[in-house]
Amino acid sequence: MDARFNLFENGIGSRFAKRFAGAGLVVQQSPLPKSTQELVSLRASQINGCGHCIDMHVKEAAAAGETAVRLHLVAAWRESTVFTEEERAALAFAEEGTRLADARQGVSDETWDQVRKHYDDDRLAALISLVALINAANRLAVITHQKGGSYEAGMFAAAFD
Repeated sequence: MDARFNLFENGIGSRFAKRFAGAGLVVQQSPLPKSTQELVSLRASQINGCGHCIDMHVKEAAAAGETAVRLHLVAAWRESTVFTEEERAALAFAEEGTRLADARQGVSDETWDQVRKHYDDDRLAALISLVALINAANRLAVITHQKGGSYEAGMFAAAFD
């Protein structure tokens, strides 16, 4: 199945994509660790079935030095030993923030307390923003049928240079 629509080839879509990328840059430049950003983005993308974003975040994480073992275990992070408590809190937050329809309260008090235990206000603001952004990115890619497999690390950043 081919992509349905290329936002970058449309005036409105291109302007939106540039502003969306700018919001992502705020998160990328935040004190939230790059590894946490990629793990959270990967987990939300797995839940949402976004092949394009899974491809992107696996390759960006690997290029940044993330290990294959950790990348393979993101989907089963609860049943693995390779993530820190801080990362586990962020992954739980990402899951609950992605699966809003599955729970009336959205992010549970237990998960919120774990995140607050490990993240100061600036890193928490970045984490909240990241979960919102990756879910929006997943929807954009899935709706327009963007496929995974052809992404190369650094491509996204290069598109906005």
